[in-house]
Amino acid sequence: MRYFPSWSLTRSSTVMPDERLPWGEMFPMGLQHLVAMSGATILGPLLMGFDPNLAILFSGIGTLIFFICTAGRVPSYLGSSFAFIAVVIAATGYAGTGPNPDIGGALGGIIAAGALYVAIGLVVMATGTGWVEKLMPPAVTGAVGAAIGLNLAPVGISGITGDNMHMLVALLTLLSVAAVSVYAPVALRRVSILVGILAGYGLVLVLGNGLGLMPGVDFSGLAHAAWFGMPDFVAPRFESSAMVMIAPVAFILVAENLGHIKAIGGMTKQNMDRYIGRGFVGDGLATMLAGSGGGTGVTTYVENMGVMAVTRVFSTLIFVIAAVIAILLGFSPKFGALLHTIPAPVLGGLGVAVFGLIAAAMVRLWVDNQVDFSDPRNLFTVGITLIFGGGDFTVTFGGFAIGGIGTATLAAIILYQVLSIGRKKKDAIAA
Repeated sequence: MRYFPSWSLTRSSTVMPDERLPWGEMFPMGLQHLVAMSGATILGPLLMGFDPNLAILFSGIGTLIFFICTAGRVPSYLGSSFAFIAVVIAATGYAGTGPNPDIGGALGGIIAAGALYVAIGLVVMATGTGWVEKLMPPAVTGAVGAAIGLNLAPVGISGITGDNMHMLVALLTLLSVAAVSVYAPVALRRVSILVGILAGYGLVLVLGNGLGLMPGVDFSGLAHAAWFGMPDFVAPRFESSAMVMIAPVAFILVAENLGHIKAIGGMTKQNMDRYIGRGFVGDGLATMLAGSGGGTGVTTYVENMGVMAVTRVFSTLIFVIAAVIAILLGFSPKFGALLHTIPAPVLGGLGVAVFGLIAAAMVRLWVDNQVDFSDPRNLFTVGITLIFGGGDFTVTFGGFAIGGIGTATLAAIILYQVLSIGRKKKDAIAA
């Protein structure tokens, strides 16, 4: 069998991963996926004090790495992972606005997470996914994901706190995201974060630049930025404390990617389990590369899965098109300067929306997987994990500190397995 598919031309209403539409129709499809991923991929680095232009660049490169590792047979786009936000903020002490002054240490931790992710992928390629699913069933992965959202709650609240105009813009931005997600047509719901950015941005232009009721948008940097040029890459620093704190995010990415690839297999009616290990390796390598130059850790994006579910176009070539356009944008300082003009209250409102959805999405995961909360094992695993994460329970060993996300992750994995000892088979069916 050929390593890459031949991508035969089709005009069917459903386009499979190894097929393609006429090239004139493929390009707009690629643009649509670029727009779908852009809101979250831009927001993630801004909330951590990273350069969003670099995140766009590395999302494109990472998507191509994933494409190669999975032999062009798993349709996915890799964008900024929100799973890194809490640990990066904790590791760097980021204040929430402007560039992160300690980005180098965070990048070293992101590389460590990517390396651990690659190692897990290689093991999965050799042994299969059974042990991963046993180690991290829905009760565990949902608990850790929800703990991440709760851990970010103080950051979200600080982002919307300010004078009256600041809070007004933040809350209206938050409301616009929620309203679009509920009432807008399906195609627009997929880019609700992007719509929220535009709505909040426009409000600041009116209240700030127009009426002078609050600080307006500063366009001075945008005016002087070149249209094309080299990005400002950042070198990583390898600090043991940051690496220990950030590396466990790999387990979240494993659970996330596992679910995404299985979901894509369900949508296409193709068994993609044989590509799961390859997907882990590709995602891990992409995360390591991003961390080596100033980008955020990456993950497969559910936003793009939503686009595929609506359009029924699964051709992997559309993600190559989206990736190439993202790379070109990454080499535009003008585009990067535009992203940096997004006002702080807009980011504050978006942060609350995103952090809340991280936690709420885990509730959906429990419901979809019918997690049995009458089982004390699940109750204790989830309950303790949420308290450790939400309360930012930190444990220090000598010079090492494991923050709330790390302790929550360890608690969920270890406690679930310990409480499974000696259980009868019939009692261990639902996770």
